[in-house]
Amino acid sequence: MPVALPSSAMRTITMSYISHENGAVLGEHDIVGTTFFVALNMMLAFTVFFAMERSSVPKQWNRSITVAMLVTGIAFWNYLYMKEAWQVTQQSPTVYRYTDWLITVPLQIVEFYLILQATTNVSVMLFWRMMVCSVIMLLGGFCGEVGLCSVLVGFVIGMLGWLYIVFEVFCGEAGAVSGNSGSKACQSAFNTLRLIVSVGWTIYPIGYYMVYLGPTFSYHAQSVVNIIYNLADLVNKGAFGLAIWAAAKMDQKRGLLG
Repeated sequence: MPVALPSSAMRTITMSYISHENGAVLGEHDIVGTTFFVALNMMLAFTVFFAMERSSVPKQWNRSITVAMLVTGIAFWNYLYMKEAWQVTQQSPTVYRYTDWLITVPLQIVEFYLILQATTNVSVMLFWRMMVCSVIMLLGGFCGEVGLCSVLVGFVIGMLGWLYIVFEVFCGEAGAVSGNSGSKACQSAFNTLRLIVSVGWTIYPIGYYMVYLGPTFSYHAQSVVNIIYNLADLVNKGAFGLAIWAAAKMDQKRGLLG
């Protein structure tokens, strides 16, 4: 005798079918969705790796590795929603994207401060200057992308925030403090992070400009910008943490050779 399914179960089956038909399952030719999926898995891998390695580095590096783990862990959580939002709507998950950046980018600024603080004296004002500029950079981009201001105004505001951070880590107090540090590991980590911020972070404004202000603006714009942002996040979040881990291991090795 056939058993009638409860109405709630029927609704679940029906919604699953509709969800599949609407694209909630990654399509074979969805290149953008694939980059979301790759970024999601890599963020999880980085998070697990940093969690396992945290106890194997010298004590003064524990906080830095913890922050690196938080950056990729928060990104993993947000990519769960961004991937699903893209699959269902085929639209940029702009709010989720900037929610992620507004947390993880300031955390990466914290990394600079922690690395310098571990080996030398550094002012708290340096931390707050860089933190405020990172938030200005992100708010400018967000306002431009969601239409709260013109894309050009948002671009200019974001660029000014980013350029100040670049100035600070090369020519400002942060660069000077790093140069005076006696720790080779600290200098190595700082120089790598400085390279990521000055070169790796250029992917974001270049992608923003090319999509919203440049010649590639078209109905493909959302696909282009999401591929760029996803790949950039992999480099700038994962490599950021790996640079800190490598420096911590270098410091550990030097200590053992003593």
